[in-house]
Amino acid sequence: MKNNYTADSNRYGTMRYNRCGKSGLLFPAISLGLWHNFGHADNFNTARDIIQSAFNQGVTHFDLANNYGPPAGSAEEVFGVILKKDFLAYRDEMIITTKAGYDMWDGPYGEWGSRKYLIASVNQSLKRMGLEYVDIFYSHRFDPKTPLEETMMALDHIVKSGKALYAGISNYTPDQTQRALDILRQLGTPCLIHQSRYSMFDRTVENGLLDMLEDNGVGIVAFSPLAQGMLTDRYLHGIPSDSRASKAHFLRPENITPELLIKINALNELASYRGQSLAQMATAWLLKDHRVTSVIVGVSSVKQLNDNIYTLKNTFFSAEEIEKIEAVLNSGN
Repeated sequence: MKNNYTADSNRYGTMRYNRCGKSGLLFPAISLGLWHNFGHADNFNTARDIIQSAFNQGVTHFDLANNYGPPAGSAEEVFGVILKKDFLAYRDEMIITTKAGYDMWDGPYGEWGSRKYLIASVNQSLKRMGLEYVDIFYSHRFDPKTPLEETMMALDHIVKSGKALYAGISNYTPDQTQRALDILRQLGTPCLIHQSRYSMFDRTVENGLLDMLEDNGVGIVAFSPLAQGMLTDRYLHGIPSDSRASKAHFLRPENITPELLIKINALNELASYRGQSLAQMATAWLLKDHRVTSVIVGVSSVKQLNDNIYTLKNTFFSAEEIEKIEAVLNSGN
C-alpha cells in the first residue's frame, strides 16, 4: 500500500534524543501517549493529524497499552489504521510500545501478570495494530498474586519469540523493580526501561527508584507530567465547569484545595519569568534530570502537541530557579 503521508524531511533537526539507560536505544525527549483522545470515541482525523505532526517534529516514540481507548483496545486499532495508511515506510524510524496488566477482558485471565494473560495480550495487541512486533512490551503493573518469576519469564519469552524487541515494567516499587531486573538479567533479557508517574506534585520515584534505575543502567520514561492537568493554567482561578476535576474524571474536586491553588499560581508566576507556560515548565523540570529518558505527553490537538514540544527550547534551570520552585512545592507541608 502506498503511503498517504510524506514525513517532513527536517523532522530530526530540532528534537532532542536521550539514551535509554546504558542501552543502545535513543528516545525523543518528548513522547506521545495514546491513553485518551485516540479511541473509537474520538475524532479519527484529529488523532491522525496529531500523530503525523508529532512524527514531523521528531517524536518517534508512541506509547500505548492494551486497554487504552475508550473503549479498551480501540487506541491500538486506531493507531493500526493510521500506521497502515501513513507510516508503513517509516516503521523502522518509530518506537511503538504497548503494555498489559490492567483489566482488559472478562474472566480470570484478562488482567494482572500471568503468563497466559501477557502472551495472549501481546498477540491481541499486534493483531489490532497490524504489526509483527512492538519495540517495547511492558508489564503494566506488579501482580501480588503471581510469582514475579512467571511474569518476567513471560516478558523474556515475548522478546525471544520476536514479538517485542525489549522488555519494560511500569508502576513497580523500587523493591519490586530490583527483583524484576535481577530475574530478567538472569534470563538473558535485561529490562530496558521503567515507566512511572512523575511530576512536580508526585515525586515518589525520587525515593530510591531513580537512583536504583541509574545504578542498573535502566531508563525511565515519565507519565502524567502535568498531574492530570493541575500543572497547567486550567486551575489558576478554581475549577472550570468543563475540566477533569469538575467531572471527577481521574481528578476529584476535593483535590483542588485552596492551598494547592496557591502553589499552582506561584508556580505559574515562576514559569512566566522563564518565558514558559506552567505546563512547559513542569515538563522541563522533569527533563532537567539526566536520569529521565523521556516524558510522555497526552494531547487532544496539534496545538497542545506543539506547545509541549516547545518546552525543549528551555530545559535549563538556574540554582535560584530550582530553589524557588522547591520552596513553593514544599510550602505548607
